[in-house]
Amino acid sequence: MSHAKNIAHHGLNRHEVSTTLIKGAVMSAGAQTGKTIMSKITKHPLLLVGIGMVGGYYVHKYRKEIISSVTSVGDKGKDFVLQQKENLEDMVAESKEDQE
Repeated sequence: MSHAKNIAHHGLNRHEVSTTLIKGAVMSAGAQTGKTIMSKITKHPLLLVGIGMVGGYYVHKYRKEIISSVTSVGDKGKDFVLQQKENLEDMVAESKEDQE
């Protein structure tokens, strides 16, 4: 509890501290639940095969949407890199002008 008071004293208010503590508790509970589920899946191979079949079905069913989403993300990434390259070139040109 003294750690939480220390955090609150150094710039975080009580609401932020309580929100952080709640998020930590939820993440911990989620990790524990995930661990339990994974241990059950690994002990039952037929369940693992069933999950794989269901996952494969949905990937096959929505393959066009998945491919278009991945392509869209790739294009946005390329555009972002080109934009950053242009910004860097502008900054270099401005610094060269300032030096002259």
